[in-house]
Amino acid sequence: MNATQLEGLIGMLTVLGILVLLVLPPAVGVVRDRRIDRQLREAEQDPLRVPRVPRGLRGLRDPRDPQGQKSSSRSTVPSTATWYAEGRRSKKLVSS
Repeated sequence: MNATQLEGLIGMLTVLGILVLLVLPPAVGVVRDRRIDRQLREAEQDPLRVPRVPRGLRGLRDPRDPQGQKSSSRSTVPSTATWYAEGRRSKKLVSS
């Protein structure tokens, strides 16, 4: 392999690398959209089915699980973040 062929190979690999970098994000987005569409279709067909836990959340406890929560005799006060979020949500509802 001489210098001209090596330069051609490097140029071709560079162009293919740039092409992959440009095509990969939209391809991942299409795959993700199809997965979400499939999950929505399945949920419409069988609304009483227990939803599958996404891969990233496996091993975490379900916040709606009563066994995972500890009861307390004293009342809880919402945190500042909750209060702020509620205020933002009500403003959105009023303005739209």
